[in-house]
Amino acid sequence: MSKIALVTDSTAFLPSESLNQYAIKTTPLVVIWDEKTFEDGVDIKPVDFYTRLKTSKTMPSTSQASVGIMHGTFQSLVEQGFEVLGIFISSKLSGTMQSAIQGREMMGTGKEKVTLVDSLSTSMCMGFMVLAAARALEKDATMPECVAAVEKARANSGIFFAVDTLEFLHRGGRIGGAQRFIGSALNLKPILTLNDGKVEGMERIRTKTKAHDRLLELVAERVKGKQNIRLATVHANALTDAEALLARAAQQFNPIETACSDLSPVIGTHTGPGTVGLVYSFD
Repeated sequence: MSKIALVTDSTAFLPSESLNQYAIKTTPLVVIWDEKTFEDGVDIKPVDFYTRLKTSKTMPSTSQASVGIMHGTFQSLVEQGFEVLGIFISSKLSGTMQSAIQGREMMGTGKEKVTLVDSLSTSMCMGFMVLAAARALEKDATMPECVAAVEKARANSGIFFAVDTLEFLHRGGRIGGAQRFIGSALNLKPILTLNDGKVEGMERIRTKTKAHDRLLELVAERVKGKQNIRLATVHANALTDAEALLARAAQQFNPIETACSDLSPVIGTHTGPGTVGLVYSFD
């Protein structure tokens, strides 16, 4: 295997078996709650986060991964003889990519060994890009070949998600093109997507069941005629719904790989509980 190390951030929330199998390093974003700081997925796990969110009278906020953590991660890997490929959350959703750039610049000698890619996405949509690089490395790919694998996966991946409310996205300033849905009937479930790294509103569906049906229809349009389809559901404290949706999607699209992943606390801060998303990727 090539001497290239993969680094991503905590919002990918890749399954632990994938992180271990490919030795993927994760840099945590930050949740700030009642003036206390938590590292995403480290000091605060999804189950604890969403449980607290149900009853808390105060709401959390989030912050990008720190420049110091980025610098330390890159420096350590380079000193161990690795080149580094970093794949991070959309620069249009978070300053994490900028932290990575600054962390690399702090290195001085060795910074040329660090290559950074903006996923223009997050959660398992970004996760599939990281896995594409990992599988390229298994075939002894060079750095340019790994970057090409990530860019191909980025072009061939997407996510559609249904939220219970736009309140959280609106409050966190991440609402983007879904702004036009604000003030609509409260019982409608917005269907959102990530387009060019930003959240965009697509349509509003009357019930959760029909919203999940629509997620399947939207993915069907994107993967029609494609090969080697990979699917994932992501959820904010809605495991039963996510597992049911994944089972339906797997039956319909015959994927070569599936995953069901939590939305990390940082992402859950902005989507709110009950969110379910369907991610696709293909070769």
